[in-house]
Amino acid sequence: MQAIQSQATIGKMSLTQRSTFSGKSVAVARTTPKAKAAFRLRVDAAKEYVYEVEKPIGLTFGAKGGKEGGVIVKSAKGNGAAAGIKSGDQVIYHSSFFGDELWPADNVGFTNTAVKACPGAVDFVVIRGKDVGTVNVKRLNKRPAPEKFGRKLTEKQKERATHLCIDCGFIYYLPTPFAEQPPAYVCPQCQAPKSRFLRYDPETGKTIGSSGLPPIVGISLGLGLALVGAFVYIGLTL
Repeated sequence: MQAIQSQATIGKMSLTQRSTFSGKSVAVARTTPKAKAAFRLRVDAAKEYVYEVEKPIGLTFGAKGGKEGGVIVKSAKGNGAAAGIKSGDQVIYHSSFFGDELWPADNVGFTNTAVKACPGAVDFVVIRGKDVGTVNVKRLNKRPAPEKFGRKLTEKQKERATHLCIDCGFIYYLPTPFAEQPPAYVCPQCQAPKSRFLRYDPETGKTIGSSGLPPIVGISLGLGLALVGAFVYIGLTL
């Protein structure tokens, strides 16, 4: 009996192996399925743009679709456009109605709910252009919100700026008057209690009813005194 060779091909891949049949060497085809292309997306390699948008934000969102999920800015008007957000941008993070963290924008329903419930200005992190669709939003973790200390206030924020946290420098400019916040209210940036806020003058950049020092000087002085006290205590107990 003569050796018989058979070959099967799937896609562009095939492999033939030899086997023995009735004492003769016979070629038997062993095929290997064509490997599927791996679904690979970057997590944090895209260039990010961070914006703080006053309400009403003037943004309309839509689902990006695809395996990686995501939220797309369908239209940008009003405060959103003025802040720098553009139609076609992909939102990868945004503020939420609880905590001081930014949440991944992997679902347009959650994004709409969270943004509407935010008590004040909303922080957005977006990517644009060729980077849209390159970030696997579903694999992102929460991350801290941008620091508010030292950020220049907009005219609308200045109109509402009434108090300042002396522990971290956060300026309170939320729509709800500070006096109406419950006793359990805490600073959204450092979690300091309500008692750690002083009245603030946005025009002079100074607190009212205190030493009159600029916030950064007062905070630095307070930290310095605390450190000195700690060293003195340690020295006395040794």
